[in-house]
Amino acid sequence: MRRQKHSYILLAPYYLLFCMFTVIPVILSLVISFTYFNMLEFPRWIGWQNYTRLFLEDDVFLIALKNTLLFVVITGPVSYIMCFIFAWLINDLSPKVRAFVTLVFYAPSISGNIYFIWLIIFSGDMYGYFNGFLMKAGFTEEPILWLQDPKYVLAIIMVVQVWLSLGTSFLAFIAGLQNVDHTLYEAGAIDGIKNRWQELWYITLPSMRPQLMFGAVIQITSSFAVADVSMNLAGFPSVQYAGHTIVTHLIDYGSIRFEMGYASAIATVLFAIMLGTNLLTQKLLRKVGE
Repeated sequence: MRRQKHSYILLAPYYLLFCMFTVIPVILSLVISFTYFNMLEFPRWIGWQNYTRLFLEDDVFLIALKNTLLFVVITGPVSYIMCFIFAWLINDLSPKVRAFVTLVFYAPSISGNIYFIWLIIFSGDMYGYFNGFLMKAGFTEEPILWLQDPKYVLAIIMVVQVWLSLGTSFLAFIAGLQNVDHTLYEAGAIDGIKNRWQELWYITLPSMRPQLMFGAVIQITSSFAVADVSMNLAGFPSVQYAGHTIVTHLIDYGSIRFEMGYASAIATVLFAIMLGTNLLTQKLLRKVGE
């Protein structure tokens, strides 16, 4: 540290902000999760009561946990694979076409209030685009209440989440593909690589490990943090909690009921699940190209 003191001095402002707004709040949240804290009284230590209530008494949390895990298992891998496939296909286009197509894919993730488009598509009356198409095609005689029927709510939210997630990871994969050393493909051809699939597995993917890791973390985080899509499309709370997630449950107790101890317990459980999932993903990605 003495030899690199100038580097530490330059990094000090970032480390200070990171500790103040990330490390310390996480530690405080962990401590508060063992207390009863309603924002008006001083926190009162209650031990593991918040966690026992969370897993043994809170049926809505179990629904939220199930919905969140479904999001992670389905939308996470699907959006991750789609981001890479689209980036891989677009990478071979001319620079101008590639820039335009990249903008088209990335635009939804940076748009403002885009949920009204999906509200129109899945509107529960005959004027909704999807209902209108189904009725004209003869698949149904009456409009379907897509966002009011628990059977459809979660699937629709997943579709919209996948559409929104084709953003940051997609750009990272594009950048990674652009930076692969093309001499490696020539060396690979000499060593016996015969087709593009072998190039992809033995050269492209190992060369993109940092971007693959970054994309995985982003997709996992966005899958676990689903809240805005659910609240904007299905309401808050959604019908029969069909679109309820851990983050919407956290918002309910933290921002509406102000049960900060219980909300901190929810946040701690979510943090632990996300941390374990990220570690597992990193372990799997290290095997790429082996």
